[in-house]
Amino acid sequence: MKTAERQRLRVNRKQRIKRKIQVGQERLRLSVFRSSKHIYAQIIDDRAGKTLVAESSVSPAFKEKLKAGGNVQAATVVGTLLGEKALSQGIKEVYYDRNGFHYTGRVKALADAVREKGIQF
Repeated sequence: MKTAERQRLRVNRKQRIKRKIQVGQERLRLSVFRSSKHIYAQIIDDRAGKTLVAESSVSPAFKEKLKAGGNVQAATVVGTLLGEKALSQGIKEVYYDRNGFHYTGRVKALADAVREKGIQF
Protein backbone atom coordinates (compact mmCIF):
# COMPACT_ATOMS: atom_id res chain seq x y z
CA MET A 1 0.00 0.00 0.00
CA LYS A 2 1.38 3.38 -0.97
CA THR A 3 1.92 6.17 1.51
CA ALA A 4 -0.67 8.48 -0.07
CA GLU A 5 -3.34 5.79 0.11
CA ARG A 6 -2.45 5.00 3.72
CA GLN A 7 -2.73 8.67 4.61
CA ARG A 8 -6.10 8.96 2.81
CA LEU A 9 -7.44 6.01 4.80
CA ARG A 10 -6.24 7.58 8.08
CA VAL A 11 -7.94 10.86 7.22
CA ASN A 12 -11.19 9.00 6.47
CA ARG A 13 -10.99 7.23 9.85
CA LYS A 14 -10.30 10.56 11.53
CA GLN A 15 -13.37 12.18 9.94
CA ARG A 16 -15.56 9.21 10.88
CA ILE A 17 -14.43 9.48 14.51
CA LYS A 18 -14.94 13.26 14.57
CA ARG A 19 -18.54 12.85 13.39
CA LYS A 20 -19.24 10.60 16.37
CA ILE A 21 -17.61 12.93 18.89
CA GLN A 22 -19.33 16.21 19.55
CA VAL A 23 -16.56 18.81 19.37
CA GLY A 24 -17.15 21.41 22.03
CA GLN A 25 -18.36 19.02 24.68
CA GLU A 26 -17.86 19.70 28.34
CA ARG A 27 -14.92 17.32 28.46
CA LEU A 28 -11.44 18.15 27.26
CA ARG A 29 -9.82 16.33 24.35
CA LEU A 30 -6.61 14.29 24.51
CA SER A 31 -5.24 14.37 20.97
CA VAL A 32 -2.42 12.08 19.84
CA PHE A 33 -0.19 12.28 16.78
CA ARG A 34 2.51 9.79 15.94
CA SER A 35 5.18 9.94 13.30
CA SER A 36 7.75 7.32 12.47
CA LYS A 37 10.26 8.80 14.93
CA HIS A 38 8.21 10.61 17.59
CA ILE A 39 4.86 10.74 19.39
CA TYR A 40 3.02 13.88 20.48
CA ALA A 41 0.06 14.29 22.83
CA GLN A 42 -1.85 17.31 24.05
CA ILE A 43 -4.96 18.06 26.06
CA ILE A 44 -7.09 20.68 24.34
CA ASP A 45 -10.01 22.79 25.50
CA ASP A 46 -12.07 23.10 22.29
CA ARG A 47 -14.39 25.75 23.71
CA ALA A 48 -11.54 28.15 24.48
CA GLY A 49 -9.41 26.92 21.58
CA LYS A 50 -6.36 26.45 23.79
CA THR A 51 -3.89 23.70 24.52
CA LEU A 52 -3.75 23.16 28.27
CA VAL A 53 -1.10 20.44 28.54
CA ALA A 54 1.31 19.10 25.94
CA GLU A 55 4.05 16.48 25.98
CA SER A 56 6.08 14.78 23.28
CA SER A 57 9.10 12.64 22.67
CA VAL A 58 11.09 15.74 21.69
CA SER A 59 10.55 17.60 24.98
CA PRO A 60 13.43 18.09 27.43
CA ALA A 61 11.63 16.14 30.19
CA PHE A 62 11.39 13.13 27.89
CA LYS A 63 15.02 13.41 26.74
CA GLU A 64 16.15 13.04 30.36
CA LYS A 65 14.57 9.58 30.50
CA LEU A 66 14.98 8.13 26.99
CA LYS A 67 16.81 8.93 23.77
CA ALA A 68 14.63 7.33 21.07
CA GLY A 69 11.03 8.42 20.62
CA GLY A 70 9.60 5.99 18.09
CA ASN A 71 8.78 2.93 20.19
CA VAL A 72 6.19 1.68 22.70
CA GLN A 73 8.44 2.42 25.66
CA ALA A 74 8.71 6.05 24.55
CA ALA A 75 4.93 6.32 24.20
CA THR A 76 4.53 4.99 27.74
CA VAL A 77 6.94 7.62 29.09
CA VAL A 78 5.15 10.41 27.18
CA GLY A 79 1.79 9.21 28.54
CA THR A 80 3.14 9.12 32.08
CA LEU A 81 4.56 12.64 31.82
CA LEU A 82 1.32 13.94 30.28
CA GLY A 83 -0.76 12.31 33.02
CA GLU A 84 1.36 13.88 35.73
CA LYS A 85 1.07 17.34 34.15
CA ALA A 86 -2.69 16.95 33.71
CA LEU A 87 -3.22 15.93 37.34
CA SER A 88 -1.16 18.89 38.54
CA GLN A 89 -3.53 21.19 36.62
CA GLY A 90 -6.61 19.45 38.00
CA ILE A 91 -7.65 17.65 34.82
CA LYS A 92 -9.39 14.39 35.66
CA GLU A 93 -11.55 13.52 32.65
CA VAL A 94 -10.92 13.74 28.89
CA TYR A 95 -12.01 11.98 25.76
CA TYR A 96 -9.38 10.25 23.67
CA ASP A 97 -8.88 11.49 20.11
CA ARG A 98 -6.56 8.98 18.46
CA ASN A 99 -6.53 11.16 15.35
CA GLY A 100 -7.38 8.36 12.92
CA PHE A 101 -4.58 6.07 14.05
CA HIS A 102 -5.37 2.45 14.89
CA TYR A 103 -5.64 1.74 18.62
CA THR A 104 -2.60 -0.53 18.81
CA GLY A 105 1.08 -0.22 19.64
CA ARG A 106 2.23 3.25 20.60
CA VAL A 107 -1.23 4.83 20.53
CA LYS A 108 -2.55 2.22 22.98
CA ALA A 109 0.56 2.39 25.19
CA LEU A 110 0.19 6.15 25.56
CA ALA A 111 -3.50 5.80 26.47
CA ASP A 112 -2.77 3.09 29.04
CA ALA A 113 -0.03 5.19 30.66
CA VAL A 114 -2.35 8.19 30.98
CA ARG A 115 -5.07 5.99 32.49
CA GLU A 116 -2.61 4.61 35.05
CA LYS A 117 -2.03 8.15 36.29
CA GLY A 118 -5.74 8.49 37.05
CA ILE A 119 -7.14 10.35 34.05
CA GLN A 120 -10.56 8.99 33.02
CA PHE A 121 -11.51 8.47 29.36
